[in-house]
Amino acid sequence: MLNSSRYDVIVVGGGLSGLTATVALSKCGLSVVLVDRDPAEKVRCADRDGRTTAIAAAGRAMLDALGVWSALANQAEPILDIRVSDGHSPYYLHYDHREVGEQPMGHIIENAHLKRVLMDTVEITPLVERRNGSEIEILEVGTGDVSVVLRDGARLTGCLLVGADGRASQVRNLAGIRATRLDYGQSSMVFTVAHEHPHRGVAHECFLPGGPLAFLPMCGDRSSVVWTEQTEVAKAFFELNDNDLADALSHRFSDILGVLSIEGRRWLYPLSLVHAEKQTAPRLALVGDAAHGIHPVAGQGFNLSLRDIAALAEEAVAAVRLGIDIGGPEVLRRYQTQRRFDTMTLVLATDAINRLFSNDIGPLRLLRSAGLAMVDRIPPLKQAFMRNAMGLMGDLPSMLRGHLP
Repeated sequence: MLNSSRYDVIVVGGGLSGLTATVALSKCGLSVVLVDRDPAEKVRCADRDGRTTAIAAAGRAMLDALGVWSALANQAEPILDIRVSDGHSPYYLHYDHREVGEQPMGHIIENAHLKRVLMDTVEITPLVERRNGSEIEILEVGTGDVSVVLRDGARLTGCLLVGADGRASQVRNLAGIRATRLDYGQSSMVFTVAHEHPHRGVAHECFLPGGPLAFLPMCGDRSSVVWTEQTEVAKAFFELNDNDLADALSHRFSDILGVLSIEGRRWLYPLSLVHAEKQTAPRLALVGDAAHGIHPVAGQGFNLSLRDIAALAEEAVAAVRLGIDIGGPEVLRRYQTQRRFDTMTLVLATDAINRLFSNDIGPLRLLRSAGLAMVDRIPPLKQAFMRNAMGLMGDLPSMLRGHLP
C-alpha cells in the first residue's frame, strides 16, 4: 500500500467501472487511489447486486489483457447465438456467431463474481491504495494538479481525477458538468430461472408492449431474466409468488426452454437515461454511468464503460511516453474527441430502440417485424450489426484488442 496522499490518478467510485478503471490505469504503471463510499465490510456482500453483465468479445479481450479473465472464465457463459423477436411475431432476427468467426459473441457473468475478481485484483496491486467508507465533499483544481477533500477531512492530490461514481455522480456535480436526465417510466425485474431444456448458449430478447424481455444464458441450465415493464405493472409482477411469476413469464415467452422455475432472490430497478453534456473538465474525466447511463435494451452499458476506460488509459500512456501531463488539456481533449461519437450513437440508439419497440401500435408492429426479417436475410448487414455488438468495429484502443498500450 502507498503511504503518500499524492497519486497519479484519483478514481472515485467502487463499482464495476471504478474497479476496472483502477486496474487498467495501475496496469499501465500509474499510481492510483480508489475512493469508495461503501465501507470495506459492505462491498463484498454477494447478494447486493442480482444482475448479470454482458461482456462483448472486445470486452473479454480487454479483461484478458488486464489479467483478470482467467479468474472469470469458469463462471462466464458464452453467448453463441442471439435471437431477437417482436412479441409473438413469426419473424425474428438470428445472430449466429459462426457467421463472423469462431469466438463467442460475448459472455454473461454475474455482477457479484465480476466485482469480486476485480476487487481481488485491486487488493494485490502494489500501485493501488483504497479509501473505503469515504466520500468526496470538495473538489479543487489547480494549475498542475487536482485535489479532493473527503468527508473525514483527508486530502488526496493527483494529476487526474476519474469520475466513475455512477448516474448520481458527485464528481460530475462538483465539477459543474450538466447532465440530461430522462425517466423512462419503466422498471426491470431481474432474477434467475432454471429451465427444463438447455439454453445452448442462446440469448433471447423478446420485445413486448411494456418493454423488452431478455433471457441471458448462465452456467448450467439457468438463465438470467431481465423483464422490463411499465413501472406500476413491473411492481405488480414483482409481488407475485414464485409459481405465479413463473407462469406469467411463461405466458410471455416461447416454450423453447420448457418449464421455468424461479431461483433465489429478485430485484427491481427503475430505468432512466443520464447523459453528461461533456465527458471532461479541467483535470477530470468521466467514465461509465457517470458519463452515460443508458437503457439496458442492448446490454451494452458495461461495454461502453470499458471503451471509455480503454481510451483513457491509451491517452494516459501516450502522454507518459511523451513526457506530457496525464491530466493536461491536450490529453483530455483527445479523450473527449475519441468518446463523443461512440457515446452519443449508443445513447440515441438505445433510446430509439426502446421507443420503437415498447408499444403495441399496429403499423409500427408490422414495420418492426419486416425490419427484423429484412436484416436477417441480408448477410453483410447482419454481420455488420453482429461485429458492432461484439465491439469489433472501428479503430479500437490497444486494451480492446487484447494487449496493454
